[in-house]
Amino acid sequence: MSTIDPITVEVIGSALSSIVEEMGEALVRASYSTNIKERRDCSTALFDNKGNTLCQAEHIPMHLGSFIGILPHIMKRFDIADIKPGDVFIGNDAYEGGATHLPDIVMAEPIYVEEMLVGWAVNTAHHSDFADLGHEHIFQEGIRIPPVRLYKAGELQEDIQNLFLLNCQVPHERISDLRAQMSANRLCVQRMQDLCAKYGTEKVLAAGEELQDYAERKMRAGIAAIPDGTYSFSDIFDSNQWKERMEFSVDITVAGDEMTLAFDGPPQVRSGLNMIYTSLLASCYYAVKAVVDPTILPNAGLARPLTVTAPEGSILNCKHPAAVEGRIAACQRVADIIEGALAKAIPSKVPAAGNGCCTGAIFNGTREDGSIWVYLETIGGGGGARPTKDGLSGIQVHLTNTSNLPVEALELEYPLTLLRYELVDGSAGGGQYRGGMGIRRVYRVEQPCRFSVEASRVSSCAWGLEGGKPGEMTHLDFGDGRTEFKGMADLKPGQIVEIVTPGGGGYGDPTKRSEEAIERDLAEDRISKDYAKQVYGYTQ
Repeated sequence: MSTIDPITVEVIGSALSSIVEEMGEALVRASYSTNIKERRDCSTALFDNKGNTLCQAEHIPMHLGSFIGILPHIMKRFDIADIKPGDVFIGNDAYEGGATHLPDIVMAEPIYVEEMLVGWAVNTAHHSDFADLGHEHIFQEGIRIPPVRLYKAGELQEDIQNLFLLNCQVPHERISDLRAQMSANRLCVQRMQDLCAKYGTEKVLAAGEELQDYAERKMRAGIAAIPDGTYSFSDIFDSNQWKERMEFSVDITVAGDEMTLAFDGPPQVRSGLNMIYTSLLASCYYAVKAVVDPTILPNAGLARPLTVTAPEGSILNCKHPAAVEGRIAACQRVADIIEGALAKAIPSKVPAAGNGCCTGAIFNGTREDGSIWVYLETIGGGGGARPTKDGLSGIQVHLTNTSNLPVEALELEYPLTLLRYELVDGSAGGGQYRGGMGIRRVYRVEQPCRFSVEASRVSSCAWGLEGGKPGEMTHLDFGDGRTEFKGMADLKPGQIVEIVTPGGGGYGDPTKRSEEAIERDLAEDRISKDYAKQVYGYTQ
């Protein structure tokens, strides 16, 4: 393969990044369900012809676990010589399909230039459909799809599509979202072919390899700047979906320009909280990149200096048939403990803990015409305070990056009314720099429906750093005296559901917070006078 100059590499690299970003916008704009068109619960990526990540759009870091899973399964199940232009593979199974939980439907299409395989267009979208199910093992969590051809040489395999749709509660949404995913991949194929036509296929492939090598060099340089040693951290993982609090721990060993992350956690549980190994990898790649050097290109090269281990059969590296639907909660805690460990080595680059959750509320019911509706919302919370700044309020943290569903769209499409949507005063951890504030969302049910909520930090708090205080915990209120909840509930018209998400931890000694910052928080009603006195010693 010919050599390629750095400027051309940069130009082609920018083109590749623009392709996956354009894919993402096409997917969002063409989709039908609120979870994708409004909340943007989807991701797009481009892979080389060897199955390595070339670039991923700035969507949801967790979805990398699906991308790096599906192509090895395709290549294991199918002979590359039998794959043709126009073939499109669909899959979602955590163990045989490549996704990290069943609602994430992944679609992969090979990219050919003059009969030569040059890459793969891949995207995933969370199909908010499999509601009102159990989560003791994966067979309860929805239809399982190994990688199969949804399109063969450009022809739709209607039997495969019909089998999938029959297992969906809202099939008209699913078919429309699948078509949006198809459009996004087809756009990627066309753009990649155009790029190869402009610069030459050999040069584009060479640039892809150089971009991965560059990401590896930057990751190694960032790791080398960390003092050698082993840094350990542990944290509590709790969930309203499981009766016991659990402890996750990590030992991070830095040796020169390489890093080993050795995790320990409890055995896998009969709940959807388990993570498959690719979920763990995606969590690690995100967290290490965020701390070591956020400018590292999001491709396969950044993973080369990293070694990740966890006991097989544990909640952090589960085995079949463990349920995995709510795996994001555990992934969030993995990111927390990685940052906690690295804070001991490079405290000036690590924030306090954010809310560490992906608080999910799921409502589903039947309309008057007999059609089923499913509404999913993941609610943000407080971000951790930074070494020189307050934490951000009302945001998604770590592995999630979805938008909220606007009130207008919510009330237009579903029989629900949002009574309150606000930041929660006093929920942020105090410090020289305070954490971000959590969110309160209060729903009123207008028609009979079923409801479930998945929450973490229900008995633990987002920790502070360097003397910073922890944030407040999750709070649930169902209007009937219950503040604890597990499983599904039948709600009646007029019933109220209140969800309060956690605040982020503070950074630094609270007594060092400036008087100006305290007075600003008071003026903006972020804290009360009692809070200011108790936490900051403010008596004005």
